[in-house]
Amino acid sequence: MRSGPAGPPVVEQVDRGTFLVTGTDVNWVLLREGDALTLVDGGYPADVSAVEHSVATLGLHPRDVVAILVTHAHVDHLGAVNPFHDRYGTPVHLHPVEVAHARREHLEQLAPARVVAALWRPAVLPWAVRVARAGAGRDVAAPHARPFPTGEALDLPGAPVPVPTGGHTSGHTAFHLPASGAVITGDGLVTGHALSPVTGPQLLPAWFDHGTDAEMQAALTVLAGLDADLLLPGHGPVHRGPVREAVDRASGGGPGDGDRTMRGRRR
Repeated sequence: MRSGPAGPPVVEQVDRGTFLVTGTDVNWVLLREGDALTLVDGGYPADVSAVEHSVATLGLHPRDVVAILVTHAHVDHLGAVNPFHDRYGTPVHLHPVEVAHARREHLEQLAPARVVAALWRPAVLPWAVRVARAGAGRDVAAPHARPFPTGEALDLPGAPVPVPTGGHTSGHTAFHLPASGAVITGDGLVTGHALSPVTGPQLLPAWFDHGTDAEMQAALTVLAGLDADLLLPGHGPVHRGPVREAVDRASGGGPGDGDRTMRGRRR
C-alpha cells in the first residue's frame, strides 16, 4: 500500500466501470456509468486530495460523484465524506444502523489505548505514525449522513446491492455488484494490512472489530453466499476467485494467526 498520506493514489481498473483505488493504507472504489460515478468509502482525512485525484484520473470532476456509499463509519473510510458534501453537495449513504455511528450518536472506534499497548510490536509503531499523520486521530462526524434502502440494488452508477455484514461495526455493509461478479467487502474481509505478515483473504486483527465471534462468522457466511469472484477489500489488493473460497481461506487463519493477543476474538 502507499506509505504516505495525500500522495497520488493507485487507481486499478478491475472490471468495466469498476476501479479499486489505494490511498493511505486503505482503499476506496469508484463505479462509473458514462460521466457519473459512485464513490464507495473515502479514505483518511488526509486522502481527500487523493480521492479527488482518482476521480480526475478517469477524466471526470468530483461533481460527477452522484453519491458516496460508506461501508462503515471508521475514520479511514470517512475522510472525503464531509469535504465532498461541503464542496460539491454529494449525498452520503450508509446502512440505517450505521447512520447513527456516522453522526457520532455512538462510537465504535479503536481505542487509542489499545494501540499504545501494542507499540512494542515491530509493525505497529510505523503504521500508527503513518495513519496518525493521515488523520486517524481526528473526530470525524457526518451529521448529514442518510440511510439507504436495504435488500435491493441502489439506483446509482454500478447498481450496487447493499449486503448487511454487521460485526466489524454494527451496521457494516458490503456491496455486491452482480453485473461485475464483484463484492466490495469493506473491513469485513480484507486481503492485506500493514499489521499482517501475509497477503490474501483474511480478517483484520480482532482489536479492530466491535462484534462477537458469532456476528463476524454470520457476516462471513453472508459473503460466502454471494455469486462473486472478484473481491474488492477495504485493505489489501484485489482478489480474484470465488468469494466462498476466500471466506474459507480467511476463516482458516488471518493476520498474526499465531498471535492470539491480536487475533483472539470476543465471545
